[in-house]
Formats: sequence, structure tokens, C-alpha cells
Amino acid sequence: MAKFDKADLERRMKGAVEALKHDLSGLRTGRANTALLEPVMVTVYGSNTPLNQVATISAPEPRMLTVQVWDKSNIGPVEKAIRSAGLGLNPINDGNTLRLPIPDLTEDRRKELAKLASQYSEKAKIAIRNVRRDGMDSLKADENKKEISEDERKRLETELQKLTDEQIKAADDVTAQKEKEILGK
Repeated sequence: MAKFDKADLERRMKGAVEALKHDLSGLRTGRANTALLEPVMVTVYGSNTPLNQVATISAPEPRMLTVQVWDKSNIGPVEKAIRSAGLGLNPINDGNTLRLPIPDLTEDRRKELAKLASQYSEKAKIAIRNVRRDGMDSLKADENKKEISEDERKRLETELQKLTDEQIKAADDVTAQKEKEILGK
């Protein structure tokens, strides 16, 4: 069992919150966001490649994304990949560029996305609590090895719980902000 390392535990908890922010950035809110196309994989040159490695994605206006494909011979596979990605986007091909108008979200779709945001948040909180459990386990192990006193263990456990509460609040805040954005309130 590793010795208690508060800095490492804090880094791991903050990593869970950062991962949550990244996951939430891919949820569509009715506004154009280049992160929306991050999960899209394109079959080019015989392999599956992330879209951002074969094209430049930009958001020139609030409700429009453009995809500038670097190699014109890949425009067909890119268009097909975007259509089949399940994002509800319908690319308009003008020969050089794909334009993606962002449709309005239906109320049902907004609720689904808000629910998905909550699921992402719950996963992040579970990860944070798992880090706390690891920290508590290493504190007990340190106490059993007589490396720290019972009082020291209790003081560090209180610090660890405070850190856990802060990170869970951060995850809740990020999620609440995203749900507000999704539901348009």
C-alpha cells in the first residue's frame, strides 16, 4: 500500500472533474461547438481516424459548423461519417466544405441531454469517491504500520473529506451550468 499522498489524491480528483468537463463539452446545446464533432470517426486510407485529423472544424456562426476537409477525395467519407454519427446533423456539401446547420433542439431531446449530463456527473462523483477510498485505505495502512498516530489519521481523513466535498461540489456546479445551457433557462 502506498504512503498517503494528498497532492496525488487531489490531482486524481481534479482529473475526474476535468474529464467531466470534457464529456459535457460534447453535449449539444443548440449552439455550434466544435467539440460536438470530436467523437466522429472517419474511415479514410483504410483506417478509422478522428475527424479532427482529416479536417479543420470551425464554428463561424452560433448555429453553424463548417468542416474543411484537407484532402478533397475524403469529403464523401467525412460526410457519411457525420451523417451516421447519430448527432442529428445534416451536412450540406458545397464541393470544398461541409456546412452543418445546427437544428433547434426539441424539448424531449433537451431532457435526454440533461439526463445524460447527470449520468456523466454521477460517473465523475464515483471516480472522486473511489479516490477518497484509496486515500482512507492508505491512511489506515500508515496508522497500522505505526507511521502516523490515530490523531494524525483522523486529521488527515477530515482534510481528505473536505477535498472530496470540494471536488463533488465542483462537479455539481459544472453539471448544473451545462443543464441550464441545455434546457435554455
